[in-house]
Parts: sequence; structure tokens; C-alpha cells
Amino acid sequence: MTVRHGVALALLVAGSAVLLLSAVALIVLPGPHARLHALSPAASLGAPLTALAVAVEAGPGRTALKLLLIGALLAAAGPVTTMAIGRLTTRLEGPEGLDGPVRPADEGRDPRA
Repeated sequence: MTVRHGVALALLVAGSAVLLLSAVALIVLPGPHARLHALSPAASLGAPLTALAVAVEAGPGRTALKLLLIGALLAAAGPVTTMAIGRLTTRLEGPEGLDGPVRPADEGRDPRA
């Protein structure tokens, strides 16, 4: 086993562990906001680590560059997507997820007041 293969294997195990733990947390945690917290590491860490592992295994070249670009896009888009889904969930279900829709005119006010 070469050093490159060992590094790729370590990155792949780390990325897979993050994805697996996020999937388990998604099943266990209640409510949409808690589930978003569980999916955030998968989007911003798990998938980019997996792409980095494949890029390291591929070696230098155009394939590795493309995989690194995909990993960087996933790392940048994951938190943005999570934030957008969280804002939409808050708007549709309320800050606590139980109070019903929050109308645009009510934003900034406490819906329980």
C-alpha cells in the first residue's frame, strides 16, 4: 500500500463516517430544525472529504482537479443550502416548528406574543 492510497483510504473512512453519523442523527433527532443540524455536516464535510479521497487516489491530473472542484463546490454550497432550507422551514412552520406559518408582516415579532 502506497502512502497516497493510505491517505485516500483515511479520507474516505472519515467522509463515510460523517455521512453515516449524519444519517443516523437524521433518523433519531425530532423536528425539522434539529434534522437540519444533523444534515449540515454531511453536506459541508462528508461529501467534500469523499471527493478529496477520490481525488487523492486518482493522482495528479485533470481528474483530480475536477474532483477537487466538485469537493469545493459541495463544501461551499452545503451551508448555503442548509441555511435556505432552515429559513423556509421557519417561515412555514414558525421558529419553534409548532406555531404554524409566519406571515412576512410578522417577521421580527415573537409569534407567541
